[in-house]
This record gives sequence, structure tokens and C-alpha cells, in this order.
Amino acid sequence: MPDIEAVGDIATGALIGRAIEPGADGASGHTHEGNCLNCGAKLEGEFCHECGQKAHVHRTLGAFFHDLLHGVLHFEGKIWRTLPLLAWKPGELTRDYIEGKRASFVSPMALFLFSVFLMFAIVSATGNLNPNFNNSSRDLAATEKTTLQEIAKLQARRAERIKANRATVSIDNDIREQQSDLEVIRDMRRRGITEAVFSRSSAIQTDIPFLEEAFHKAKQNPDLLLYKLKSNSYKWSWALIPLSVPFLWLLFPFSRRFRLYDHVVFITYSLSFMTLLVVVGVVLAYIGISQVAPIMLFLPPIHMYRQLRGAYGLGRLGALWRTALLTTFAVIVMIVFVLMMFAMGIVD
Repeated sequence: MPDIEAVGDIATGALIGRAIEPGADGASGHTHEGNCLNCGAKLEGEFCHECGQKAHVHRTLGAFFHDLLHGVLHFEGKIWRTLPLLAWKPGELTRDYIEGKRASFVSPMALFLFSVFLMFAIVSATGNLNPNFNNSSRDLAATEKTTLQEIAKLQARRAERIKANRATVSIDNDIREQQSDLEVIRDMRRRGITEAVFSRSSAIQTDIPFLEEAFHKAKQNPDLLLYKLKSNSYKWSWALIPLSVPFLWLLFPFSRRFRLYDHVVFITYSLSFMTLLVVVGVVLAYIGISQVAPIMLFLPPIHMYRQLRGAYGLGRLGALWRTALLTTFAVIVMIVFVLMMFAMGIVD
């Protein structure tokens, strides 16, 4: 079942993020040991002073499921301290983490991994459960009906112009355009949206071997290609970080104050926010509140601006022009990433 797999993805993502968090084994235990069960050192206090493992470990099934739920929902409580700052004060969160205040926050990579798992799980689940995704045929039928009505209106206007001995060139062009759209809609209804779109791509002429092969394979099995694109994007989402860092470096070239490490933390937290924003957008669309989507498009630049100001201590003007460039760079990175995934889908 897709929804069960989605839940499994969420749990896996949380546990991976939890695994790389320092001190992530902190559930209260049910044993009382004199020596650490991990390294054998004599215990003094709640944690081993040699390896950091919790002194008391549990061995009950109930405690195991408590760990699972705790890992998914809490990240040892850090997630609830990290998310508000990530959303409202991303620059402060980034700067605090860079300067060493890390015990209270989820690390950038842990949060990014969890966000990616959550995004793909939610997208997969809602893609199979949301009635809007399963009513494409009904939507196409409604669009076909509307197009036919528009053609009928244009033909009536054309007839009136002929009676009045007036030119019909512009109306004729509109009718041909509407009839072309109608042909596409009927083709999609007959063969399915994905197959119809990729079939029409065969009309594109190109001398680039990569694109020719892509169109050929997409036409042969469009559903398989889309599956590979999704799968590769899921596995290689981390590549967005190294792809983005050089562009951020260009905003502070040869700076001795800000190093590559600062940029990596900035990018990773920023990508985490963007990923969680997609999750929110998908959930809102699923429950029928898609009207907020246009508003959400303005959030990424605003978030970048606030993060730049706080993380790098910039003034308004410096943050503004860097936000404009960073937004452009983000689009470039996404295009490069999609092309990479497209290429991998063809090679696989």
C-alpha cells in the first residue's frame, strides 16, 4: 500500500536523522549497570564519560516503540526548538549553529535528510489518495466541453461578420487555435496525459544526441522515465548542497570572515526549509486549500533575505541584492539538478 510505504519513509528519514544527532540514544532505560554496556568504562552519572552512551538501557518492547515514536516526532525535542527558528529566524539559527550552539538544535544534515524523506513520503501518499490527482479524465472532459463552447461562440461571431461583409481573419485564427487545443485535449483523453505529451515531443527536431535519446526513451515508456526521475531525485537530493555552495560563495568571494563551512550550513538549512515548504503546500492542496499556493511562491525569497541578514550580518541593501542573485542561482541549480536526474533516468 502506498500510504504504508509513505509512513515507512517518514520513519526511516527520522531515524537516519536521529542516528547522526549527538546523544540521540537518550531514552530512559530499565536497567541499572555499573559499567557501560558499550565500552565497559565505569559509570558515573547518566552518561558514559568515555563513549557518551546512556548509562541505563531499556530492554522492553514498549520502550522500543517509544524510541520509534520519539525518533519520528521529537528528535529528542530539538525539532521543536529548531523549526520555529528555521521558519522565522533562519539567520539566527544558522549563525548560532556555526558558532557552536548545537546541543539545542537539529543539525542541518539531519534536518535535511528528515525533510527530504518527509517530502517524498507525503507526495507519494497524497498523489495516490487525493481525489484531485485521480480526476484528470474528468478535468479533461470539462476542458473539452469549455473549448467546444468557445469554438461555437467564435463560429457564431464569424457568421455575423460574414453577413456584415466584415473581415474574419482574426476570428479564423482564434478558431484554428481553439481547434488545435481541442485536438490536444482529445489526444490526452484517449491515450493518457503522460503518453500524449511525450508522443508529441517526437515532433521536436534537435541535433543534440542527448535530447534525441531522451525523447525516444520517453516516447517508448513515459511512465518508467517519470518513475526513474522520481527515484533518482529521491536518492540524489543531497547533491543540491554541493551544487549550491559555489553560487553562494560567489556572493562573498575571497571572504576571510565567511568560509565554505558557513555556506554549507546556510545552504543545508535553507534547503530544509524549502523542502518543508513543499510539504506544507502539498498538504494544503490535498485538503483543498490550494488558493494559498501563489502566496507561498513569495516565501522563498523572503526566507533567503532573512537568513542572509542574520547569518552574515548584512544590511538591508546588501541582503537585497544578494537575495536577488541567490534566487536566480537557485533556479539555475534546480535546472541543473533536473537535467542531471533526466540524464540518469535515460542511462539507467
